[in-house]
Amino acid sequence: MKTRLIAALIPAAVALAVHAGEPPLTLSYTNNWLTVHGAQIPGGKIVIHYLEAYCRANSTDTDWAKHTVIHHRSEFVSLSDDSRVMKLKHTLEDGVTVEHTITAKSDEVDFRLVAHNPGAKRSEAHWAQACPRLADFTGFGGKGPNIDDYLPKCFIFLDGKLCRMPTPQWATQARYIPGQVWCPAHVPRSDVNPRPLNPLVPSNGLIGCFSGDEKLIWATAWEPYQELFQGVIRCLHADFRLGGLEPGETKRIRGTIYIVPADVDALLKRYATDFPEQVRPARP
Repeated sequence: MKTRLIAALIPAAVALAVHAGEPPLTLSYTNNWLTVHGAQIPGGKIVIHYLEAYCRANSTDTDWAKHTVIHHRSEFVSLSDDSRVMKLKHTLEDGVTVEHTITAKSDEVDFRLVAHNPGAKRSEAHWAQACPRLADFTGFGGKGPNIDDYLPKCFIFLDGKLCRMPTPQWATQARYIPGQVWCPAHVPRSDVNPRPLNPLVPSNGLIGCFSGDEKLIWATAWEPYQELFQGVIRCLHADFRLGGLEPGETKRIRGTIYIVPADVDALLKRYATDFPEQVRPARP
């Protein structure tokens, strides 16, 4: 009896030791590409275009290259000896600097950004996007030209419930197609990605997907956030909001990527703790 009890407790003890000890996720960076490494990740890694773009307002129906994108220069600053704390610096063409501290933990990656405008003119930097590539995670890596094949693995939350894609009222018309954008209530619908804009308003700022075997969830959120976005490279975004910076102004932004067991209720509880600003009160 005692032997069976000890055997039953071993998995929980091991899990606790892993959680309490050194986190298994690690980071690397090359030429604007941030890679999250982990034995638990399908394919062993997730690659992120970090950052894909800083953007101006009035972006929903304007030319991406000629109007929206604000060019920036990326500088790798440092990586800790255990490859779990990375520092980057971005300098936008208008002089704004954005310092990034990225920390890999046991089952998440934490992003802390400090944006500062040292100049005498207001910056038009309004929002920005990191682009995580999720083909391998969802089980569709290298499986053909149908870029929407991974959609049934992807989700947002509508009316407080997880809703897999394609969500209701899937939009198909925009300056650029395909893809899908969900605009939160606090953001003007003229200020988001120029891909098809879904008329439904998401319940929160969390977007994610299930792994190919449905055992894991990858999800992300940022505060403040500009939009949720399903892209054309088997990617999902929770793009963050800058809202412009006045001369001398400093703003702080935070974000998280979760790579966790496929327990939606547990994920929502954790998200509510991490991003209480984004959780709507339950309807009576």
